[in-house]
Amino acid sequence: MYTYDPAPFREWFERDFTYLAGFRRTVRRFGRRTAMVDPDTGVAETYAELGDRVDALARGLRAAGVRPGDVVTHQLYNSADFARLYLATQAAGAVGSPVNFRLAAGEVAHVLDDSLPRVFVYDTELTATVRDALEIATHRPELVVASGGDDPLPGAVRIAELERTGVDARPADAAPGDPLPDPGRTAYDETTRLYISGTTGLPKGVPLNSMVEVFSAHDVIMHFPLGPEDRTLNMTPWFHRGGLYSGGPNPVFYVGAGLVPLRTFDPHRVLDLVGEHGLTYLIGAPTNLEMLARAQADRPRDLSSLRGIVTMGAPLEREACLRYQQVLTPRIFNGYGTTETFWNTFLRPDDLPEHAGSAGRACTDDDVRVVRIDDAGHSDPDSVVARDGTEVGEVVVRSPKCGYAYSGDVDQSRFAGGWVRLGDLATWDSDEFVTIVGRKDDMLVSGGENVHPPLTATGKKIHYKAAEQAADDDARGLFEPTGAHR
Repeated sequence: MYTYDPAPFREWFERDFTYLAGFRRTVRRFGRRTAMVDPDTGVAETYAELGDRVDALARGLRAAGVRPGDVVTHQLYNSADFARLYLATQAAGAVGSPVNFRLAAGEVAHVLDDSLPRVFVYDTELTATVRDALEIATHRPELVVASGGDDPLPGAVRIAELERTGVDARPADAAPGDPLPDPGRTAYDETTRLYISGTTGLPKGVPLNSMVEVFSAHDVIMHFPLGPEDRTLNMTPWFHRGGLYSGGPNPVFYVGAGLVPLRTFDPHRVLDLVGEHGLTYLIGAPTNLEMLARAQADRPRDLSSLRGIVTMGAPLEREACLRYQQVLTPRIFNGYGTTETFWNTFLRPDDLPEHAGSAGRACTDDDVRVVRIDDAGHSDPDSVVARDGTEVGEVVVRSPKCGYAYSGDVDQSRFAGGWVRLGDLATWDSDEFVTIVGRKDDMLVSGGENVHPPLTATGKKIHYKAAEQAADDDARGLFEPTGAHR
């Protein structure tokens, strides 16, 4: 009698169903396609060129002593160096850990002491902060690498030198285009560690394995949809889950699309780049869209190449959503989720205008519920609130895109029972459209009833009139998502 043996599939899956394997396939299939264009320099890289440079950088990391599982922390702006490093750490078998470039020196020092990176890569515009962080931290990375045109810190090497080291380390018998030997990591091994700050406390690490990388890419490929003919520009920092994974390097390099890195957000320039590069998707927070809408109204451009503008980080207020459809493009999308879970609901253009203002419905591979909260503040995933658009509960999710733990010795209670508790309050309707109404942290219990204060323009729901008053970041003019992708 025949008995199915899952072992061969399991062996293939664990060994070869990795993000790195997907990138290698892209390089083989689309070697002559443009992978990335730097809008500041006009320099373009094909996938073949990107693959070679990624492997050179990975060899440089290995020559510096990086071994499988070692952490490579980097504090960089959106740039070609960031994109290559995202891939090179995986090619070297390391864990890439992007860090918020807005963190204070003490916070950066905490991240260094938490992750114990072997290598730390930083942008030279951040030299003062990085110098102070290295003095504060107990852990000292074995190698510090500088990216950018300013003078590096004493003892630091430039990232171009690290790449040249990798070129020199290439075996003499290697044929042109031969990739670096596989590092032997599996689909379950950690590849990326993001850090979140939230509203209180020091940054916490969110480890993501290679399977999460793949499913995150698949999710964007399905929901935009994103294909090899697309070119994207993500207006938010890539150290965020929404920046790196929502139309950023992760899905773009997996499917073979084109990427335009944006170091500094300027709405007029973004709109100009749409025409210059034939951009098909823009991705950003509602604040980005508000500034784009004002810039487009001030000086209209031809945006006909756009297949969509995707928002994230905060629910998109109904009136603003409908206005953006008129001024920018009818194809407005909104993704909702967290750093720990990526996005878990998605609002599509076909859902508009009826469901404008909601966060959409669960993504294809995700389970999303709105559940009751007891008097102690605990939520039970099996006790769902009524699907009536009125009863309020907490959003809980489970998804193959989740990182189901924090790194370090921190509270892990939000991951209990295989569900992730997002901390957001919401309602849902009979079709399971979720509408965010507040934060659980702000909820009060009064007379046995759960009472939540209404959201303001500085909370999770951004009213476009308030967004008009939003000032861009004093250093970069680059917005980060203001809501759940924290």
